[in-house]
Amino acid sequence: MTHTPLVTNMATNVHPLAGKPAPPELLIDVSKLERDYYERKPNIQDHNQLVSFGTSGHRGTSFNGTFSESHILAITQAVCDYRRTHGTTGPVFMAKDTHALSAFAQRTALEVLAANGVEVFIQANDGFTPTPALSFAILEYNRGRKDGLADGIGITPSHNPPSDGGLKYNPPNGGPADTNVTNWIQHRANQLLHPNSHGLHRMPYEAALRAATTHQHDYVRPYVEALGTVLDMDAIRSAGVKIGVDPLGGASVNYWEPIKERYGLNLSVVNPRVDPTFNFMTLDHDGKIRMDCSSPHAMASLVRLKDRFDVAFGTDPDADRHGIVTPSAGLMNPNHYLAVAINYLLRNRPQWSAASAVGKTVVSSSLIDRVVADLGRTLCEVPVGFKWFVAGLFEGSLCFGGEESAGACFLRRDGSTWVTEKDGLVLGLLAAEIEARTGIDVGAHYQYLTGKLGNSFYTRIDTPCTPEQKAGFKALTPESVKATELAGEPITSKLVNAPGNQAPIGGLKLVTANGWFAARPSGTESLYKLYAESFRSPEHLGQLITQSRALVQTALTGPK
Repeated sequence: MTHTPLVTNMATNVHPLAGKPAPPELLIDVSKLERDYYERKPNIQDHNQLVSFGTSGHRGTSFNGTFSESHILAITQAVCDYRRTHGTTGPVFMAKDTHALSAFAQRTALEVLAANGVEVFIQANDGFTPTPALSFAILEYNRGRKDGLADGIGITPSHNPPSDGGLKYNPPNGGPADTNVTNWIQHRANQLLHPNSHGLHRMPYEAALRAATTHQHDYVRPYVEALGTVLDMDAIRSAGVKIGVDPLGGASVNYWEPIKERYGLNLSVVNPRVDPTFNFMTLDHDGKIRMDCSSPHAMASLVRLKDRFDVAFGTDPDADRHGIVTPSAGLMNPNHYLAVAINYLLRNRPQWSAASAVGKTVVSSSLIDRVVADLGRTLCEVPVGFKWFVAGLFEGSLCFGGEESAGACFLRRDGSTWVTEKDGLVLGLLAAEIEARTGIDVGAHYQYLTGKLGNSFYTRIDTPCTPEQKAGFKALTPESVKATELAGEPITSKLVNAPGNQAPIGGLKLVTANGWFAARPSGTESLYKLYAESFRSPEHLGQLITQSRALVQTALTGPK
């Protein structure tokens, strides 16, 4: 089963061109994107045009003035100021993906970093760098050091459309920055956006590129050489697993040939093209170009090739997400693959500490809970956002951290830290290891799990709501829900804080013996996301959705 069985209420929203090649009229005008990046100045009276760090840094597009040279100048100077005031004195590792705005933004950031005298490492020959390779470089540099620690800047809007840009900051632990850090940087950057502000330093790009503090770095080789410490690459080679890879035009594109050569893999890159318009993509569910490797529409080209390979996978533009395709299952639902990966790893990593926990978000499938319980291990359930896994992966108290949005990472085979970001390359290659070591593809492994632990019916639905209702989610408490039953079963838990760390989940989750739902507001749109899962039937899932919508409405606005 590749996706949730309950799609009837979502199918009408699927664009008629979904899964089909992008027509020329949908391709971005890269020249205009560049012109707007340099010429448009943010209106500081418009809240939407200020710097805003969400769960993955600042994102926007130059087409509407939300991502411009002014933003990157301010953010990069704010990062320099943060480093100076917090004693971070080592180099900055800087990475960019293949979005058009990423190239412009890296130039701008380098001008500021060099003018501030900061040592900077960029990929040699103006190359691209996956987010996990950035995290790896930071951690490797900091290994054994107590001072002069490195940190990083990642320039990527992840799987967002070609017109978008993004910038995020990674502190010395290598992972996404926590809220206290991003709030500091955001506040300082918005001060610097003001026309009358002082303290922004920059130099011409050519001078910054020649500066003694700017270093051309090879991110590829060290990362590739270390893959054998996290995966059984010998098993993959010996079994001759036939692997297909689609980088979706992203930053992992120049990693696969070195991986193939270093480990002797039977691996083919089915699409090596890089183009800032991403004109080779098939359209996503809403008719937009979006490099979402968990979407059957965006991944349609690779799914059509599923029978040519034992396992195939895609990665998004910064390669922190994965999409797994097998002959038996097609494109796997991310939740399904997470459950399979966790089940396999806990059985096949004997050097991992039995005390280390498995991390999942509150909106990930409860099949993961059942897998972890079946193996007698500990579960750590946290709010949405990979930042909640960083400390545990860094310290080793978590052996695995995964999100329902197709992002995950785990420890090296010896139980030490690999990276503290999501790693799409490693999760893709893990599917090949599972097949090599067991002789069964991961789609069949999922069927085994459901036969043993119960079949899961899962969905996510986006529901419009007012700004007042979005704000109301923050005020919810367990007492806001008066109901004692949900879809015919007693409610066993009413959660507004995550069980694993007691951090607010930003919404509400209700749990029964055979199902649950969670609702949380979108950070960027006027809607809330409703997640639901049943272990009984599609009909039971439908009941969960209907009743959960009513419960959310009542909790936010009171009974009518």
